[in-house]
Amino acid sequence: MAIIKPFKGLRPPKAIVEEVACLPYDVMNSDEAIEMASGKKASLLHITRAEIEFDSDTDPHDEKVYSKAKSNFKAFQEKGYLVQDKENHYYIYAQTMNGKTQYGVVGDAACEDYLNGVIKKHELTRPDKEEDRKILTRHLEANIEPVFFTYRAVPEIDAIVSDIVTNNDAEYDFTAEDGFGHHFWVIEDAAINKKLEELFKEKVPCTYVADGHHRTAAAAGMSKEFRKKNPNHTGNEAYNYFMAVHFPDTQLQIIDYNRVVKDLNGLEPSEFLEKINKHFEITKTSSTVIKPEKLHDFSMYLNGNWYGLTAKNTTFNDDNPIDSLDVSVLSKFVLEPVLNIKDLRTDTRIEFVGGIRGLSELSKRVDSGEMAVAFALYPVSMNQLMNIADTNNIMPPKVTWFEPKLRSGLVINKLD
Repeated sequence: MAIIKPFKGLRPPKAIVEEVACLPYDVMNSDEAIEMASGKKASLLHITRAEIEFDSDTDPHDEKVYSKAKSNFKAFQEKGYLVQDKENHYYIYAQTMNGKTQYGVVGDAACEDYLNGVIKKHELTRPDKEEDRKILTRHLEANIEPVFFTYRAVPEIDAIVSDIVTNNDAEYDFTAEDGFGHHFWVIEDAAINKKLEELFKEKVPCTYVADGHHRTAAAAGMSKEFRKKNPNHTGNEAYNYFMAVHFPDTQLQIIDYNRVVKDLNGLEPSEFLEKINKHFEITKTSSTVIKPEKLHDFSMYLNGNWYGLTAKNTTFNDDNPIDSLDVSVLSKFVLEPVLNIKDLRTDTRIEFVGGIRGLSELSKRVDSGEMAVAFALYPVSMNQLMNIADTNNIMPPKVTWFEPKLRSGLVINKLD
C-alpha cells in the first residue's frame, strides 16, 4: 500500500506567492526563463533555472549554475521569500482550467515505494536528465519542485478534500499569466492529517507517475546516496521521501499529443495517400480542422487539406495495452513502413506538438513549409495509462500531455 506522509513545507508568504511561483523547469528554455523571471527577484526560476543569472552562452549544467542555485536558495530563506512551517501538514493544491478544477493532496511519497513498484511508471527515463536533477538535489538538499501523481479515487479522501475546500479559505488563490487558476490550502487539523495518512495506507494500493518521471527517479536515486552516507540511517529521515501532488484519476484528463513530420520520405502526396489507405479508411476530407472524436480515429493535414482517418480492425488489438494505443498504430503502419521513422526518440524528422496548442498549430506548421504532414490523435485515457503501468509496460515516447502544469514554489520539501 502507498506510503504518503505529511511534511513541514517551506513556503512563500501569501503576499509574494505569485512572484515566487513559476512553471516547472523543463517546460522552457533559458531564454524563456529569463523573460518569465524578468522583474521578479523572488521568482523560483532563480533557483530552478539559475543559469539565467549568467551570460547567455552559459551551460545550464555548469557547476557554477548549481552553486548559484544553492546560494539563491539560502538567500530566499534568509530574506523571508520562503518560510518553514513549524508542523507537519498535508496540503491541497487545486488547479482550474477552462472552468474545471482538479484537487490534489500534496504529501511526501516514499522513495522505497518507487523502488519496489508501489509507485508505478509508464515512461523510460534518460540518465542525463536524472543526473541533472540529482546534482541540484545534492546542492539544495530539497525537493524544489513537486511531481504529478495520480491514484484510483477513494471516496473517503475525496470527502475530506471537499470538506476542507468548502469550509476554509485558500491560503493562496491566484490566476497565473496563462489564465490558469491555482488554489492552495494548508491542512492544519492534526486529526485530519492523521486520517489522511491512514486512508492512503489502507485504501490506495499504488500510485502512478503522471508527469515527472525524471524527478521521481532522481529522488529515489538520491535517497540511496543519502542512505549510504548516514551510518545511523533509520528509514525515517526526510531524504527517504519526496514531494508529490496526488490527484484522483476521476478528476484528470490527458490532452492529445500530436505529431508533425518534415517530409514524405520521397513520396508524392497521392502516393502517400495510396499507401496509408491500405490500413486506414479515409472517412472525410475538409479544408477546415477535423478533430478525432474517438479511439482509433485520426486526423491528418496534408497538402492544404484535413483528412479524417479510421484505423482498420487489423491494425490494433484492444486486448493488449500497447497495441491498443493509437500512437502504436500510427508508428506501426505509417511512421515506420511509409515514412521510415524508426526511433521517435532520436529521429530529427519528427516533432511533437501538445494538444494545448490546438490543431490549428499543426496546419500552421505544414502550411509554412516547415513540415510536410501532421497527425492528430485521440487522447490516451487514464485507464489506458494505468493499465500499461499495472502490466509493467512502457508507453512509446510523447504520448501523454497533462495540463495545467504544476506551479513550482507553492511548497518545497527540505531533506535536511
